[in-house]
Amino acid sequence: MRILITNDDGIHAEGLEVLERVARQLSDDVWIVAPETDQSGVAHSLSLNDPLRLRRVSEKRYALRGTPTDCVIMGIKSILDMPPDLVLSGINRGCNIADDITYSGTVAGAMEGTLLGVRSIALSQHYRWSDMAGPDYNTAEVHAAEVLRQLLKVDLPKDTLLNVNFPAVPAKDVRGTKVVAQGKRSTDAMYVDPRRDGRGNPYYWLAFNNQKTTSPAGTDLTALEEGYISVTPLHLNLTAFELFGNLEAVLS
Repeated sequence: MRILITNDDGIHAEGLEVLERVARQLSDDVWIVAPETDQSGVAHSLSLNDPLRLRRVSEKRYALRGTPTDCVIMGIKSILDMPPDLVLSGINRGCNIADDITYSGTVAGAMEGTLLGVRSIALSQHYRWSDMAGPDYNTAEVHAAEVLRQLLKVDLPKDTLLNVNFPAVPAKDVRGTKVVAQGKRSTDAMYVDPRRDGRGNPYYWLAFNNQKTTSPAGTDLTALEEGYISVTPLHLNLTAFELFGNLEAVLS
């Protein structure tokens, strides 16, 4: 099995190294094409007005000055002589759940793999940034290979991908794995943090608070809070079929 790995945290990210070790438990044919710099939050974007600068880091390991989407395209259409059997994107620094999915470059890497006809899975490690120095990737590293082995047994329909998140608990405290729906964050989760530079000029940070969000059972938000690994199947088709009737009624 040939595996192509990408991420959005960049070629030097700890999570990428962890995912490589996980992938090597599944295959000895592992390729990496990851962004040269941090591309968090770029979503499913393409570099159309800038050239893609590719740097060979070592055997089967490349850094690309571009987005995760660019990386997957370059990997499949230019670097590899044959398409991979699996695209893995991550392991992201922080969870990608609820509305985060729409911003995530990690999920977008898996989306692009899916668009190109390759089974694709995004993986992320949750952490509580208010009281943790950073993600404990050991949780993902201990559990990811077995989770992936089980997920590879499932035939995915066309244009679907899987989004996997590991909870912010020690590996031994993971309670299991749940298949859950995408949750919904509060509209207060993001805010604008106004500041001033040394000359008094204003600048702004987009920021997220760390408040817990009440979410219905059966969602990724709830699963992670309860200490479960969350697995959410995602579909690329965004059509809201339930609105067909109402729209046809007003347009006919």
